Formats: sequence, structure tokens, C-alpha cells
Amino acid sequence: MRPFLILLALFCTTCSTLSGQSSFLEPADSLHRGRFWACVGIGSAMYGSASYGLYHAWYKNYELAGFRTFDDSREWLGMDKAGHAMTAYNYSELAFQGLRWTGMPHNRSVWMAAGVSTLLQTTVEVMDGHSVKWGFSWYDVAFNTLGTGLFVGQQLGWREQRILLKVSNSRPAYPEWMVAPTGEGPGMTLRQRAYELYGRSYGEAFLKDYNGQIIWASANISSFLGESRPRWLPGWLNIAAGYSAENMFGGYGNTWSSQGYTYTLDEGLFPRHRQYYLSFDIDLRRIPSDKRWVRLMLGLLNFLKVPAPALSLSGPGGLQFHPVLW
Repeated sequence: MRPFLILLALFCTTCSTLSGQSSFLEPADSLHRGRFWACVGIGSAMYGSASYGLYHAWYKNYELAGFRTFDDSREWLGMDKAGHAMTAYNYSELAFQGLRWTGMPHNRSVWMAAGVSTLLQTTVEVMDGHSVKWGFSWYDVAFNTLGTGLFVGQQLGWREQRILLKVSNSRPAYPEWMVAPTGEGPGMTLRQRAYELYGRSYGEAFLKDYNGQIIWASANISSFLGESRPRWLPGWLNIAAGYSAENMFGGYGNTWSSQGYTYTLDEGLFPRHRQYYLSFDIDLRRIPSDKRWVRLMLGLLNFLKVPAPALSLSGPGGLQFHPVLW
């Protein structure tokens, strides 16, 4: 998910300068070469800027080596893989909307958007492949393909997106629980470990902290009911199923090294576990508006799950009701 938010911020900045130009924001009826090449130029600049920024923010301070692959299928209880699918899906959606704005035919826009998404995600995988800390992951590629395929399949089959992949995020309140190292040495609190692993700022934690993320599959009810939809049912109302995991202080387990010391967290006290959710959501693209710039901004924010009441199910907590889940 990390490069997606970098690109989204750049894209929002570009679009905000055009928000007052309603006619300019309307998709062209046929291929507009000026718009197409403008998109190519802006997209290339965004791609280069995001790749450069990602390298300096994520990879520069880690040792680099020759290209290698690694098996990360069991890392982070699958949260990183769900994030890959969500990111690839939303890359495809953004690219498709941009291509349709140029007047490119529908099916060609779908396949080109899939190509853009694949390029962006593969760039990250290649960077990972040259990092000693990580490596090229075929499991990541599989989930990237799953996210892109979900977009392509719906757009070709239904000519609309009935099932969206979204994310919600809240910073966990990590306790000051002290973990002693193996042998002699200073203790480390769970809060210190979280800051070390995920960062202190909310923005950094939004990208990195899998304990605070929920990945959602959000389905639009009305689109599946079709003409049988009750008149009282809003066309923008979705039902969403979510997945998350908690108490992760390392990729594979809760043993880590810091400052030359090794720490192990008692799994009985803070067990790593998965959680499943059921909630309501809003498809922001389906909210009616006469203003094109409003619809544009709603579309850009549509990767975020709207806070709503929810049910959750996990091993330690059982079934719980949340009046509002962020």
C-alpha cells in the first residue's frame, strides 16, 4: 500500500488545480490526443517521482544486494498480501478513470489500466528483490494479480465495479508493557517496539502498521439487486467484509532483535491473531452530485472504508459489536 498513497497524493494535487474547470473534467466523447499525451506525461512524472520518493523513504537506509527471491507467504498473518490486492485494485481503478477521461474506448482502457497497475506494483517488487531485508516475492505478485484481476473482471463483465477493495486504519494504543531481553540488557516496552517497527507519526504508521489496518471487500447492494431494489434502499449503500490481524511485533513471530539484544513476547499474554468483520459502507462514486469536481474527489477517496457500526469475530475476543468502527 505504501506507493499507492504517494501516487494518490500527487494525483490529488494535480486534480485539485482543475477542480473549477467542470467542462475540462468531463470525459471526452472520443480519443483526445492532447489529453492522452498529457496523461502519459503526468503519469510518467508521477511514476518517476513516486519511485524516487519510495526509494529514499523505504530502501535507501537498507543494504542492497543482487536480485533474489524469498518466501514471505507466512509473514504478517497475510495482512501484507491483502494490502497488495487492495493497492493493485485501486491502481487499476484510478488508471481506468484517467484513461476514460481521455476518451479512450472502454475495453482498451480496462486493459491499459491493468498494465499500469502491473507496472507500478512490479516496480516495488523489483526494488524489494534488490534489498537484503526483503526480496522478490511471487506471493506478492499473485495478490497483485488478484487485485488487478478483480477490477478487470468486473469492468468487462458488468461495466461497473460492484465489489470494491478498501482500507480503514486506526493507530493502536500500544501498552507500556515491558519485555525483557534474553540474558542481560535493558527492557523494551511494546510501545517502543511499535514505534521502532512502524514509526511514530500517523502517516508513517498508516503505511506500515498492519495492526491498525483492516482490508475490506465492499459490495454494493443495489447493483446486485438490479430492478428488484426497493425504492427506500440508497443506491450508494454497501455491505463490507473485513480482515485484520493484531499483536504483530515481527513478520513471522513476536521475537525480534534491537540494539544487539533479542526480545521475545509471551504469546499467552499478547497472542497474534486474525480478526474478521462485517459492516456497512458507502460507495462514494454512487453519491449523486451535479458537480463534476465533487464526483472526482469522492472517487479519489473511495479507497477508504467509511466508519460505521460493525461486528467482529476473533479467537481471543469472540463475537463483538462496535457502535462505530474506524
